[in-house]
Formats: sequence, structure tokens, C-alpha cells
Amino acid sequence: MKTTISRPRVAASGRKISPAQNGHGNGESSASRAGLKINPRLVEWLKKPKQNLIDGKWTPAASGKLFDVFNPADASVIARAPDSDKEDINRAVAAARRAFESGPWRAMTTSERGKLIWRIGDLILQNADELAELESLDNGKPRAVARVADIPLAADLFHYMAGWATKIEGNTIPISVPNFHAFTLREPVGVIGQIIPWNFPLLMAAWKLGPALTAGNCVVLKPAEQTPLSALRLGELLLEAGVPGGVVNIVTGFGETAGAALAAHDDVDKIAFTGSTEVGKIIVRASAGNLKKVSLELGGKSPNIIFKDVGDLNAAINGAANAIFFNHGQCCCAGSRLMIEREIFDDVVEGVATQARKIKLGPGLDATTQMGPLVSEEQLSRVSNYLHQGKQEGACYVTGGKRAGESGYFVQPTVIKDVKPGMSIVREEIFGPVVVAEPFTKVEELIPRANQTQYGLAAGVWTRDISKAHRIAAALKAGTVWINCYNVFDSALPFGGYKQSGWGREMGHEVLEHYTQTKAVVVGL
Repeated sequence: MKTTISRPRVAASGRKISPAQNGHGNGESSASRAGLKINPRLVEWLKKPKQNLIDGKWTPAASGKLFDVFNPADASVIARAPDSDKEDINRAVAAARRAFESGPWRAMTTSERGKLIWRIGDLILQNADELAELESLDNGKPRAVARVADIPLAADLFHYMAGWATKIEGNTIPISVPNFHAFTLREPVGVIGQIIPWNFPLLMAAWKLGPALTAGNCVVLKPAEQTPLSALRLGELLLEAGVPGGVVNIVTGFGETAGAALAAHDDVDKIAFTGSTEVGKIIVRASAGNLKKVSLELGGKSPNIIFKDVGDLNAAINGAANAIFFNHGQCCCAGSRLMIEREIFDDVVEGVATQARKIKLGPGLDATTQMGPLVSEEQLSRVSNYLHQGKQEGACYVTGGKRAGESGYFVQPTVIKDVKPGMSIVREEIFGPVVVAEPFTKVEELIPRANQTQYGLAAGVWTRDISKAHRIAAALKAGTVWINCYNVFDSALPFGGYKQSGWGREMGHEVLEHYTQTKAVVVGL
């Protein structure tokens, strides 16, 4: 799950910055040329110049500038969003501080807050078709996938967190000193800065906003510059739900300006970031000024292990293909290291390669599309560079390995074997539909190899031996281990990583620990 706060401002992504008076994208030209149907209401929404949500009002960037938002299926401009900088972040943080210290949000009962957060989930479901279409246009993912995965999961997160609003409790503590009554309170942290990625734009906004609001915090949200549109549309739904002004502020812009200013801001009490490990380290350094709290959900290079005693080999092959090709491989937890017991290695590799060859690439709005484009020109270049490096280093490409077509940011689903531990494609996160397959013979050699990575986000184990499954799951250094399945998520399940895959957890009741702080109170009797 990726975003960035430090890269060249224009060149790599192809995003251009323009004065506000230069107009806007038409929102429908590329899809219309392709004969793809778009909701007319969404077309009209895209035509309107976008603004930041600050203090409950829609306002342009202080500089008056906008940047282009592209459809990754054909690189056409679909909208323009505010090119915000430090001044916009200052305004948003000030609004959040006012809302937290003296606004109606703090006076609202936990029951009222829970009902309001529930309404956000309801509004997402009521606008599900439009949101799925918007996510497909902006991110490139198939509309059908966004409709059955991203959108309902985002709504469910708000519904799940709404229930926790009345259940954030302290404790009474029978301390050893006589004649004192001691207890703890769980209180909101304050003003939260949140930076979300481009691979699941709406869902990641929900993952961040849900627990922050449930705990009573106020937020400044900075969406990825590649995919700002669903966050802005969500802002409209938040106002419709009745979220008071300043409680949620949404500021679009580039990482090295808006994102960096948010991470370093001295009046932000906590920063929550989802993105690459490299940028996560920059976030930590930027947060050191006022020692703000930090939670990070970062990169991964997850092992997906298939044993010969798996039983249903076809199910394992399907699971392995889903683990890497879901969302075009643009998943932090993607099963990008396929580790297969030697006796079934050839069968599994060929099975996954066969699945890869069958995947239909195309625009996300095309109902027949199974895999859309990568999100940007920058990401296409990144993945293509890794594919080139793998060939230079001597790996064998069973299928794929190249860009697909000449229009848009498409890359072929790729299966690679004959790899060595030192290869970049084995060690580093590619963040595309690229899997490397390695055979193993003994469990004793498997575990050290599976854990031989700087990451520890997720892992998969496929076996019918329940004892083996539990032993392997215990030995793997990963925040999530899926057994005989992959990519199973739920709002009640904590998600996060070991090692350099991050600090803290998203979802589940554990996430509330990152948005509350404990106060001890002692009363003399």
C-alpha cells in the first residue's frame, strides 16, 4: 500500500501543475472514446474544479494552483486537484485544533458519535456504484472489483468502528497505597495527520479515519497525489453525514510539499502513514521535532508457501495466483515470493503461469477486464526496471516480463523462476503483478529463507497437515499468516507488520490504542 512524500515534483509521474484558471479535465473523454459508459452525475462532478476541505468548507489551494489527475488506462486527464503546500496544511491543522479544543465534536456523547460514524458507512453504501466507478477511473482497478471489495469494506470499517465509540474504557486499579482511589481514562490523542496511499484510496481513507473519529480525534487527511478523487468525494459524504467543520480536513497535494509539511507540523499530535518503508523512515525523521506519535503500515515481500501435502493443488494454485495478481500486484501484502516444495514445483509454477496468461488486461471500466493498469507512469517505470534487472541477473521468465500495449500503464502478469537470494527481484518490493518462485526440500531450510527479508507483513501456508500449519505459522515473522487461503481481511482483524513492515496495527480493537492515550487519576480519600 503505497504513497510518497519525496520524489521529483512532475517528471516521474507525469502529473503537471497548472494555474487554477487553466480549466479542468472533462472526466469522460477517454472513456467515451473507448465506448465505456460513465454515470452522467459522475461526469458532471469530475468537471468541477476540486478544492480542499478545510474547516467544513471547500477552499482552493493558497497558491491557486491545481495539478492534473490522470486515468492510468490511457494517461488522459480526468480532473484537477489543488496543489496544496505548507500554508494549506497550516490552515487545516489550525482548523482541526480548533475543532478538537473547543468545537462540538468534543461535547458530543459517545453514542451520538457512534451513530454519526455509522451514517458515514451507510452513505458509502448508498453511493457505492458511483464510488466504484470513480475509484476505477482514478486508480485503474476494475470497477467490478472496487464494487465488491473496496467500497463495501470501506463502509464496513466505519460500521465496525461505530460500535467501539461507546466501548473505549479505562480501568479501576487497586493500588497498594491505602486510602486512595485510582483509575485510568482513555482519551483521544488530539490532532491526527494521516497520509494514505494510491492502491486502495477509499479503503485506506476508511482504515485511517474510522478509528481516529471513533476515539474522538480531529484529522488532517492527505491522499496520494496519484488518486485524490475518492477522498474528496468522501469529504462530501462526511459533511452530509453531519461531521462538524474542522473534524476532518482533506488536503490534496504532492508528498514533498503537503505531505512533508503535515509530517513535520509541530501542532500535529500523531501521524499515521501507509506507504513504502523508505518513505516511512522519512516520516519518522520528520516527526521527531515535537516527538509526535507515529504509526506506520509499510512494505512487504511476503512468502507464500505451498507443501506437497496440500491436498487440493488446484485450490493452492488459484490461491497463489490471487495472492500476487489481485489489485495488479499493488498490495503491500502480495504473495510475491512463492516457495514450493520441490516435488510439486513445476506443476505449481506452470499452473500459476497458466492463470497469468489468461488474465484479460484492459480499462477498469470495461466489464470484461480482469486486471487494469498500474497506477502511474512512475509505477510502470519502476516495475519495468525490476523486470529488466531480473533478466540481466539471469532469472527465467516463465510468462510475462514486459509492458503490455503502448497506451496506458499496463504490464503483463509475470511468473519468474531460477532465481537466487541476492537478486533484486527476490529481495526488494516490486509492487506489481510479478512473482518469483523458489523450490525447497526441507522445512529446516524453508523457515530461515522465508524470514530472510527486511519485511514481515504477511505470509501464506498451504498444507493439510494442521500441526505443520501451526508450527510454520508460529515460526514465520509476519503480522498476518493465512493458512490455506490468502488476502482474507475483516474490520475486526488487526493488520500490520513485523520488522520494517511498520509500527502498530490497522483495524481490530488494537488500532484504537494508536488513537488514544491513557491518563492515570489518583484520588485521595
